[in-house]
Amino acid sequence: MRSARLTLALETGAVVLPDAGSIAVYRARAGDDLSALPKDRLLIVQGFRPEHDAFAAQGYRVAVEGGQGHAAAIVCLPRSRDEARALLAEAAAAVEPGGPIVVDGQKTDGIEAIYRDLGERLAVSATLSKAHGKLFTFAAGPGLEDWAARLTAVEGGFRTLPGVFSADAPDRGSALLLAALPAELSGRVVDLGAGWGYLSRAVLERPHVKRLDLVEAEHAALACARLNVTDPRAFFHWADATRFRLSKAADVVVCNPPFHTTREADPALGLGFLQAAARLLQPQGVLWLVANRHLPYDRGLRALFREVEEIGGDAAFRIVRASRPEKVGVSRA
Repeated sequence: MRSARLTLALETGAVVLPDAGSIAVYRARAGDDLSALPKDRLLIVQGFRPEHDAFAAQGYRVAVEGGQGHAAAIVCLPRSRDEARALLAEAAAAVEPGGPIVVDGQKTDGIEAIYRDLGERLAVSATLSKAHGKLFTFAAGPGLEDWAARLTAVEGGFRTLPGVFSADAPDRGSALLLAALPAELSGRVVDLGAGWGYLSRAVLERPHVKRLDLVEAEHAALACARLNVTDPRAFFHWADATRFRLSKAADVVVCNPPFHTTREADPALGLGFLQAAARLLQPQGVLWLVANRHLPYDRGLRALFREVEEIGGDAAFRIVRASRPEKVGVSRA
């Protein structure tokens, strides 16, 4: 979809890129076809580790931050309005004044609202519509400084950034899991998909926890976790949780796994987290899990763990204690 709009825009002259200089591409997804763009001039700006690694494997230059001095930028609109605004502000500051910034997004991701909001501040081009989305351009320069990403304080003294999961407050599922965690939690613990550190801080309130590994794929969320969790027993890993490895098996995994990276639910993603948890645990290890009730995890849990017990939850979420993983093998880092 994105490639169709970009190709059409370049072919029709709706978008004219400079003949020289780097082009920063913000938040492209691994499935996006960028072949219409000059690969040797692209910098893919992507903080989500699986997408970051996918572009790097294809030979693209990839970075978490865009830096400065680019000739042009392309912003692939994310679903979060605040994150979209922050990316646009970042691109406007990263591109040389007057350089083109291309904004591309699906209607379901709010491209029309962003177009309207930008048009109230800056001169924007007409939109090009195709494949249920739109594309337009504006010139880099001042005017979006108040859209820049800023840390926000939320309940409990935590700090978050735009676009991270549950940026406005702890999500209900995590709160339910926190309430279910036993006071005697001990040993080596992994928070798989740690987000901005809500569960991790609670885990470290248990005095018998020796070590906590926070594993998070979203770089911005992990940056928040570093601010929110300052206990020396905490270790931070920017990593794809489904591929994460430990040098020594864990005693406990706590997990509130995601089940989509787009608007469509993908239970296989959550199942990947459960498989990772079983792999990371020692033979008597325990997984503490919160999951939406509608997700079909039962068969996977019972294939991965010898003991599976639902211990709480509410109408929307269930809390599961799963122990004694079936397939244990410490994967060396």
